Amino acid sequence: MGCCTQGSSRPKPYDLSKRINVEEKRLINCKTVDVNQLMPIKYKWAWEYYLKGCANNWLPSEVPMQRDIELWKSNKLTPDERLVILRNLGFFATAESLVGNNIVLAIFKHITNPEARQYLLRQAFEEAVHTHAFLYIVESLNLDEREVFNMYHEINSIHDKDAFEMTLTEDIVREDFRTDTVENIQKFLKNLVGFYVIMEGIFFYSGFVMILSFHRQNKMTGIGEQFQYILRDETIHLSFGVDLINGIKEENPEVWTPEFRKELEEMIDQAVELETLYAIDCLPRGVLGLNAGLFRQYVEYIADRRLERIGLKAKYGSRNPFPWMSETIDLVKEKNFFETRVTEYQHGGVLVW
Repeated sequence: MGCCTQGSSRPKPYDLSKRINVEEKRLINCKTVDVNQLMPIKYKWAWEYYLKGCANNWLPSEVPMQRDIELWKSNKLTPDERLVILRNLGFFATAESLVGNNIVLAIFKHITNPEARQYLLRQAFEEAVHTHAFLYIVESLNLDEREVFNMYHEINSIHDKDAFEMTLTEDIVREDFRTDTVENIQKFLKNLVGFYVIMEGIFFYSGFVMILSFHRQNKMTGIGEQFQYILRDETIHLSFGVDLINGIKEENPEVWTPEFRKELEEMIDQAVELETLYAIDCLPRGVLGLNAGLFRQYVEYIADRRLERIGLKAKYGSRNPFPWMSETIDLVKEKNFFETRVTEYQHGGVLVW
């Protein structure tokens, strides 16, 4: 499927007038390119994200889980620690698939730029890997898979976060939806903010703190390593989404009205409240030096950072109660997680059919 269709007649041989000018490319509503012409590249940032994603290949099954299995079977984890782990798995198991579905069913159709689409294809694969990770964890620990994967039906705070996101997808997947009016571009941007800024940029980060707090204490290290891989992917997803949002704003400045900015701020407000309720459900009594009050501060802190990145004003003014997370993110960006693993890969030249 290309940017748009310009009729079914075959072009004349050597019709140089059909060659695309880079200036004619647009992130949405491209009306000139009729096939997925990657070159010449206009949005070099999108291509760079694709290359970064390709450099981050990993699979859950490469991560050893024996230490986690032994710890889970022992009596060395408290009931509250087990609750944190289970509810994180319960949220992420469905949330990652929602992000993947939104890319494939909603976003990809309306992004008309080939290099941005190239990254979306890469991201969709990564979301599948993340969903695979939670299945792998559940199987490794011999957990009740029906309990974990249906937790969004049973825990209100998980249900409400998922429902918040699914509503944004429903607006975009209608057959008659087009990004050809100011109102519909705004709806599309709300979807992008809801998934990149809120789901991947706010909702996921509380879970990262909780699980990586175990990892810092040398507990559940297999799960922790997989969360580090996921965090590395998500930092790129978030940055791509922010650049995509800002790029669409720049090309369609008429959509960035005071009323629309207020709508986005209200979405962020709602996300902060939803994530605070989730923290209360995960940490009813607090564990590992964590409690719901600290997570309220953290969610407000990262919400301010996300607001600023899409051109809105910070509003909460909270400090980061987990400064080690900033160091972890920097480490995740730089660390070569594969330097200690020997994995045999088959390449095209050595495949046996």
